[in-house]
Amino acid sequence: MLIGCPKEIKPQEFRVGLTPNAAQEAIAHGHQVMIEAGAGMGAGFVDDDYIAAGAQIVENAEEVFARADMVVKVKEPQANERKQLREGQVLFTYLHLAPDPAQTRDLIESGVTAIAYETVTDRNGGLPLLAPMSEVAGRLAPQMGAWALQKANGGRGVLMGGVPGVRPADVVIIGGGVVGTASARVAVGMGANVTILDRSIQRMSYLDDIFHGRLTTQFSDSAAIEELIQRADMVIGAVLIPGAAAPKLIRREHLAQMKPGAVLVDVAIDQGGCFETSHATTHQDPIYEVDGILHYCVANMPGAVARSATIALGNATMPFMLALADKGWRKACEDDPHLLEGLNTHAGHLTYYAVGKALGIDVLAPSKALKV
Repeated sequence: MLIGCPKEIKPQEFRVGLTPNAAQEAIAHGHQVMIEAGAGMGAGFVDDDYIAAGAQIVENAEEVFARADMVVKVKEPQANERKQLREGQVLFTYLHLAPDPAQTRDLIESGVTAIAYETVTDRNGGLPLLAPMSEVAGRLAPQMGAWALQKANGGRGVLMGGVPGVRPADVVIIGGGVVGTASARVAVGMGANVTILDRSIQRMSYLDDIFHGRLTTQFSDSAAIEELIQRADMVIGAVLIPGAAAPKLIRREHLAQMKPGAVLVDVAIDQGGCFETSHATTHQDPIYEVDGILHYCVANMPGAVARSATIALGNATMPFMLALADKGWRKACEDDPHLLEGLNTHAGHLTYYAVGKALGIDVLAPSKALKV
């Protein structure tokens, strides 16, 4: 199989879909790999690294899309990239289709077989290709929120850990999954007063155990959220419904109850955001203010630490990428029902139910798509 990796063109996205190590592994399996010139530069990988691994360097993305049997990326294909996709080609990347009807329509019309990192599952019900980036984004969230809290950036001027005689920042984390746990680890480490909300008693018990009482857990409902945000200096939105649009847990009218200069960090922005006033921002222009409340809603947070994030993502995606290349997508998905969960579009059909529900589009069952 000819595997292609173009340079990411989403604003301020520095990650790359294939590391030199992943390219070398694919070549060792008998496949060909081509990389767009400069694709790895943002993550600290130069073209010579890929050449040493046995990959071919091509001058432009158009050649990658035109020739590759499978295109491996990081972020969802942008509009001009989607025009180059075709039926019979496999696209392996993050998609986040539920809040993005334009992308969904274009992928369906292209006929491409699109397998989304964020909906591939594992035997424990986890999301193994989303988890490493959730870890990164979760660890970045308090760090970015602390920066936004600084007065020079429009925030309340509150220090996360306080100082002797001064209270630390009050941080509320909505969602106790991978993102929320990673956020809590960093926020607690910075000395903040942390409350984490979740709807699973079992999960809250786990969090209480691993943090040894250094944070507070609370059952998540609308009343609890409304009460806690009134005293919060920072709120981190860390909710996830796999493949579906994120629920709006803080409405605009709630902002008036918050402290002026408080910060909302919406890590769920890739799935549409969990705050009503959220809209995607970039690393170049990361924050904006609504009703006196700062919003940090960067849609590709891990891109800020591109090298670490690229290596972490490559470690997770490599086995699946090799399975798709070695067996072909049909056989790979037949053999692995968890990989089949990643199938989002194929041959002009939408194949993921949560996206169909969110966008009102008919869905072809993935098991039936295998026969198309």
